[in-house]
Amino acid sequence: MFRTAEPYKISTQNGLQNQILAALPREEYERLTTHLQLVSLIQGQSLYSLSEPIEYVYFPNHGVISLVLTLADGSMGEVGLVGREGMVGLPVIWGNLPPTSQAQVQLPGDAFRLKASVLRAEFGRGTALQGLLLRYTKALFTQISQSVVCNAKHTIEERLARWLLMSRDRVQSDEFPLTQEFISYMLGVRRAGVTVAAGSLQRAGIIRYSRGKIAIQDRESLEAVSCECYRTIKTEFEQLFEAMEADSPL
Repeated sequence: MFRTAEPYKISTQNGLQNQILAALPREEYERLTTHLQLVSLIQGQSLYSLSEPIEYVYFPNHGVISLVLTLADGSMGEVGLVGREGMVGLPVIWGNLPPTSQAQVQLPGDAFRLKASVLRAEFGRGTALQGLLLRYTKALFTQISQSVVCNAKHTIEERLARWLLMSRDRVQSDEFPLTQEFISYMLGVRRAGVTVAAGSLQRAGIIRYSRGKIAIQDRESLEAVSCECYRTIKTEFEQLFEAMEADSPL
């Protein structure tokens, strides 16, 4: 299902959007700049393979990456979302253990790619980057934990609303390319269930879905449909952003 094409270099004209890199003191950021490569993120692309050491980490600038688990029967489910607020490849700072999930591009964009060896060396310095990544780890753990409970306790419609809101927060856009098949994989449900839930939201005028694109038309109503899990996760990341802003920005 997913492509594994290698990213390629693209222009840096869009500037720095990743919030972890942007929160670094200038000296630290400039120390990393010679190692950072801005690469494209292609929808469906795999950023690293399961159970193999991670060679590169990614700081998303635009776009969204899903952390995905695949079961023995081939079924898939998303356990986490990463956008411009975070980094893909956290196992690198946990002793470079092989990852237990895959990182797949959900929404296209670009990211700053960094060799894992460079990140480990910088993390080992105990500088601001170390503190930011530890804070981010806590926020991501909250997101994953809340999503587990959400998937077990809440309706498909509530989960879909949460997922759309989380994706929207990360791309900063009310419209993005998504198929119902892709959503069903990410939510770990049958496509028919997504069709029913998306249809209900569309009839209510909350979203518009056509030709592989979803547009959020009424965010306030979408938040009302979503379960409390979205608000819990959002609050956790807002606290992370506040902590980042307290650090020395570029």
